[in-house]
Amino acid sequence: MSVGFIGAGQLAFALAKGFTAAGILAAHKIMASSPDMDLATVSALRKMGVNLTPHNKETVRHSDVLFLAVKPHIIPFILDEIGADIEDRHIVVSCAAGVTISSIEKKLTAFQPAPKVIRCMTNTPVVVREGATVYATGTHAQVEDGRLLEQLMSSVGFCTEVEEDLIDAVTGLSGSGPAYAFTALEALADGGVKMGLPRRLAIRLGAQALLGAAVHG
Repeated sequence: MSVGFIGAGQLAFALAKGFTAAGILAAHKIMASSPDMDLATVSALRKMGVNLTPHNKETVRHSDVLFLAVKPHIIPFILDEIGADIEDRHIVVSCAAGVTISSIEKKLTAFQPAPKVIRCMTNTPVVVREGATVYATGTHAQVEDGRLLEQLMSSVGFCTEVEEDLIDAVTGLSGSGPAYAFTALEALADGGVKMGLPRRLAIRLGAQALLGAAVHG
């Protein structure tokens, strides 16, 4: 199995790092494309041994599971570009918030009569294999396609299938949740510093407190 990322930003880096750390995928089995090859995440992916290209079509050709890891407003343009290259073997996984399965299928059926589409919402803690992911399968995706994605995503955290209409709620909860946790951590650390602790130690203790609470809960 090979995995491709259209987009080589933070999410692509986090997933690639998590997959390789989990041992479920070797770096040479991953390809990512970006029009900007000077991104810091591109450099980090390159150091990991991930294949990189400025051409989205090349990523499609070298992938079985294809993650659309770009901003939502870019999705229609990406689908127009790569639609003709999508084959029966491809599982197209959209990570774009608010973009429905039906809208993706509508675009792709102009090129491929039965595109296998899965919509998923995950978060960047997949980089340390503590992510939270939900997914919903499209009209033409088979049960085994969902299981394959779940196998991948379960290697980097919690993963479960849901009805598509629940995904927007998850976007606000676990998708954006880490940002709130980081804010809480900063507040805890600030309190520790005011009490005389070195900031590095305050952050470490605060992080451990949040981790302990999460595991205990």
